[in-house]
Amino acid sequence: MSFLVLMLVLWVEKFSALRQRVQRDGFFLGQLQRLQRQRKWADSPWAILLLIVVLPAVLLALLLMILQPVAYGLLALPVHLWVVIYSLGRGDLQGSLGPFRDAWRREDSEGALLVARRDLALDAQTPAELLGQVQRHLLWQAFQSFFVVIFWYFLLGPVAALVYRLLALVAEHSANPALAEQASQMRHAFDWLPVRILAASFALVGNFVAVSRIMLNELLSWEISAATLIDRVGRVAADTGPAMAGPEGVASLDHLWELLLRAAVLWYAAFALWTLLF
Repeated sequence: MSFLVLMLVLWVEKFSALRQRVQRDGFFLGQLQRLQRQRKWADSPWAILLLIVVLPAVLLALLLMILQPVAYGLLALPVHLWVVIYSLGRGDLQGSLGPFRDAWRREDSEGALLVARRDLALDAQTPAELLGQVQRHLLWQAFQSFFVVIFWYFLLGPVAALVYRLLALVAEHSANPALAEQASQMRHAFDWLPVRILAASFALVGNFVAVSRIMLNELLSWEISAATLIDRVGRVAADTGPAMAGPEGVASLDHLWELLLRAAVLWYAAFALWTLLF
């Protein structure tokens, strides 16, 4: 059923607006803020994580245990689909890059900086630094929005996918530094394996030699963040070259996007093969 759900996710992404209707974080963020305001929870980040991340995951697991034996698991299918869609990243990645791409193509560095601040929450001192940050943003958002979610869903099911997204929401929106740090560390643990598998995928669909040089040094490193590793590997795999203004700089973003698409096709092919064999 996992592969069927992943295929339906692609269909929903391309042909439906269901994702925008499912990804409603207001209730979750409201509960997060309420718990942070209460004095008895303020100094207990682990207790807040148990209540706001672990408890929903346990309830979901219990629901799936009840539904799975009914009608050969067909009643569990929409729950799987809903959870995976909810667990995907927020926003339209390609759409959010549109204004920046237009400004960069015109070689309007000031306009590009303004739209990067407004749409992507990025800032830089030089045009070359700005393009590098946008490239990093594209690779990281694609990883955390899609690849890591489908990896954990296929490996461990919808509960793992939900836990990852809830940890990401806590890390990004918590006003409590200790809570945000604990959530970030747990998220880093979730990122560690899939980011290396994605890097290996980049080697297979991109510049194998250049990626291998980086991975030899960073393969087992726990300290390097997923965002940093995927940025280093993605740029060399796509052969983006030096940062340039105008159409050449926009082309580097296209090369990164094409690399991500090829890696996604490779992952889906591997999922299909695994489903057929096992």
